[in-house]
Amino acid sequence: MIDIVEGASPREFGLSPEQASALAASKVIQVTPGPRSGLWRVRDNGYVGAAVIGDLPIRITPKTPVDRVFFLLGYAQHPLHWRQEEVNAGEHRDLLPALAHAYARAADRALRQGVLQGYLELEEALPVVRGRIREADQVRRRYGLPLPIEVRYDDFTVDIAENQLLLAAATRLLRLPGLAVSTRKMLRHMITRLAGVSALVPGRPLSGWRPSRLNSRYHTALSLAELVLRGASYELDDGTTVRVDGLLLEMWRVFEDFVTVALAEAFRTYGGRSVLQDTGHHLDHDRRVRLRPDLVHYRIGVDGAERPNAVVDSKYKIAKGPDGHSSDLYQMLAYCTVLGLDQGHLVYAKGDAEPYRHVIHGAGIEIMQHALDLTLSPTALLEAVRELAASIVRYGGNRELVSADPW
Repeated sequence: MIDIVEGASPREFGLSPEQASALAASKVIQVTPGPRSGLWRVRDNGYVGAAVIGDLPIRITPKTPVDRVFFLLGYAQHPLHWRQEEVNAGEHRDLLPALAHAYARAADRALRQGVLQGYLELEEALPVVRGRIREADQVRRRYGLPLPIEVRYDDFTVDIAENQLLLAAATRLLRLPGLAVSTRKMLRHMITRLAGVSALVPGRPLSGWRPSRLNSRYHTALSLAELVLRGASYELDDGTTVRVDGLLLEMWRVFEDFVTVALAEAFRTYGGRSVLQDTGHHLDHDRRVRLRPDLVHYRIGVDGAERPNAVVDSKYKIAKGPDGHSSDLYQMLAYCTVLGLDQGHLVYAKGDAEPYRHVIHGAGIEIMQHALDLTLSPTALLEAVRELAASIVRYGGNRELVSADPW
């Protein structure tokens, strides 16, 4: 069992060469040779959660409290369709048991009113006509025989994408270690209730579903199910595959999503328009080098034209090494230069960085370094984001813009 903490110093573990190779190939954790043969130094590589890699179970405990991680996940750029009060991680301190508990509770609430049904288009060969005859298939497959008849019809069934996702997530969780007995009991009961639902085929993309009024009671459970089902396989140099089975989250991506979505919501108070992952800008005149800032806020100038007013990039932590976050500063300098701004904003997680004001020599550009404390309560954290948004928008970064918004 590999048990490490996000951001902590490397720990030493006894591993076989095959185990060390599988861990390194997965890129989930960093593995380097230790002081003697058979001993390896292991540390996190930006992921948190629990999984089985090859035949070796690993657990990476997030440095941020688990309930805060769930709160941050609710601000994904691809909405996860839940509210904070709907996701209860219970008393679990580890991410995987907490997610399994939250999923089992959410799925139980979703199924209390009965299993959702919907129309599914089916193609079958039947002894009677049902729906529409597939004439081309009838001629090609039956060679003029009248029976059976190739037909296409809509069936009102429980075997729909939403239920397939719920079943797949419950089945996968039951294969993983570390779940509470009560959670396993709820998951088994849920699988029983989903009788008649087909299993997803391994290796195929997840069945698509769209939020609607009809499946609204499923939204939270489905979003958690998608988190559970985000597994991955990794090819080794010899062509074999290492299966990573469990729940692993990239904390930098979780943090980036939270910062950009929460800031965009806070900016609405001040008017203008926010664009996430803005790909409409290039570093060079030939438009070969595309820029992609995490968030650009636009406002209307005195001439009626829309111009960039602020640029924000989120960085979960400062890069290791002698250069630290120099690359972050160079990147933000490029954004400000192209967007015509005299101020840019880097947002880090507090503890990995502290607030600082960088004045760029000879450029007339300032880069403001901010730090968000992820240990704050959800209410306090959102208030800190609102204060950050106010300071960014009020100052602005484009002197050509004149605001009519009251402060």
